[in-house]
Parts: sequence; structure tokens; C-alpha cells
Amino acid sequence: MVYFKTPEEWQRQSALLLQARPTTTRITTKYKLPNLQSPKYQKSNKRKRDGEGDEKESSGPRVPRAALVLKTYDPESGVVLKFKTDKAADVGRLIGGLGRLGRHMAALPEKAEEAVMEDADTAEQAPAAAATAPTSKESAAATTDGKAPQAPGGGGKKKKKGKK
Repeated sequence: MVYFKTPEEWQRQSALLLQARPTTTRITTKYKLPNLQSPKYQKSNKRKRDGEGDEKESSGPRVPRAALVLKTYDPESGVVLKFKTDKAADVGRLIGGLGRLGRHMAALPEKAEEAVMEDADTAEQAPAAAATAPTSKESAAATTDGKAPQAPGGGGKKKKKGKK
């Protein structure tokens, strides 16, 4: 049994195991919520003398931490890959990444990442703006008005508002 320190390493090794044996390998998730009623998490009613005891214990009850354990297991080869975390950011990333691993289990091809496409408006306006270049009369009129000529089909780009 192998415990991984980073979620990326667990995901990469799990993907490799799933590619090697997609029909027998299984991924299990276990989410542990601590029992808040247990005495371990209850505030102690005992009074401590001023000079005795840790200040940590007298500050209040302990805060429970939930944990997510992910396990990739192949019974034929006996390989077990585990990752345990209590960080919320890791949990979100791992749950989102399980879909990619599920594609390996179903023997489906990997989904291609969508490329970021340029705005279609800017690509269409460039040839149109060159074809409809203003004449010398239009440019003279634009300079006297103090306004720059605009391409046909609407105004310029809108400014983005800043974050608050």
C-alpha cells in the first residue's frame, strides 16, 4: 500500500494503473466526518488551577477535521494507491478529477482540452475594416469633430469593471 503526499501524484499514478488494467481496477472514496458527540470534542467542564494545565486545552473544544481518503485498487496485481487529505481545496480538485479517471475505467479516449479561441468579432472586423477604410474627407471630418472613426457594426470594446 502506497500513500502519496500530493493529489497530483496520486492522480497520475492512478491513471497509469487504470490504463494498464481498466477492467479490474477500482477507485473508492471515503469521507470521514468526526463524531461531534464524542468526549474528545466536548469542552471539559473541569476547572484547572491557575498554574496547572496547558493554555491550549483551556481555550475551548477542539475543532473537528473531516478527511477524504481516495483509494485505487487492483485485485489481480494487489496494487493499492492511497491519498488522504483534509484540505477543502484538494477535495474539490480531486472530485473534479475523478471524471477523467472514470474515462480510463470505461476505456474511453481522453477528452481533448478545448483550445481558447479568439473572439470571432475581432477576426471578422479586421478584414472588414481594411476594406472600408475611410476616405480623406471622412478622416478630415473625424478630426474636426474630435472623435475617431469607428468600424461599422457598433462601438468599440467595452471597458471591464474592476473587482470590488
